[in-house]
Amino acid sequence: MNRKDMALKHKQFAFKAETVADDGTFKGYGSVFGNLDSYREIVAPGAFTDSLKLIKASGDPLPALWQHNSSEPIGGYDVLEEDARGLKVEGWLLKNEIPRAAEAHVLMKRRVVKGLSIGYYVEGSSMDEKTGIRTLTKLDLQEISIVTFPANAEAQIDAVKSKLLAGDKPTIREFEEFLREKGFSRTDAEHIAVHGFKNWQARECVAETSEALQLLTEFTL
Repeated sequence: MNRKDMALKHKQFAFKAETVADDGTFKGYGSVFGNLDSYREIVAPGAFTDSLKLIKASGDPLPALWQHNSSEPIGGYDVLEEDARGLKVEGWLLKNEIPRAAEAHVLMKRRVVKGLSIGYYVEGSSMDEKTGIRTLTKLDLQEISIVTFPANAEAQIDAVKSKLLAGDKPTIREFEEFLREKGFSRTDAEHIAVHGFKNWQARECVAETSEALQLLTEFTL
């Protein structure tokens, strides 16, 4: 699949305050294996193996961004490795050179900002149609950000929009989660997904992309 047709996705995990040192170094997990998240996705052990080899071969540190903003790199990562728990990372902030990095360091030390969030492309996965759970087996790691809040709501919206733009249909689980993220109750989201989405899903082709995107836009206002 062409990279431009793939959606960059994010997942967020918390780290402990005691792992943030005075010199700007910190430790944490960018991902945890076997954990079912709000997207109903599980990252499988070994999902980062090929990506980590490429990063190591490049000789360059993986970027540490502020809030997934590609124009705000604030540091990098020297250690990226998979262990039994997940993707273990050790990073550093350029707190003496970049004002934003200094701000991030203070906020991390005080536990105001306490998230690590990976930015990645999905290159391999499998879906359990009975449970609706997707297992991610191969991920292309692009960056790991320091974040205040999970990007779940926006990422879920982007995932649904991306599929519509590509002429594909989101799964019923993705659509239901999208509705939940936009404020619908679980009961209402399930009702809409079951009685409305399934009828649409049964059609031979996806509705006109412009109409579908207009519907999503109305939901996001």
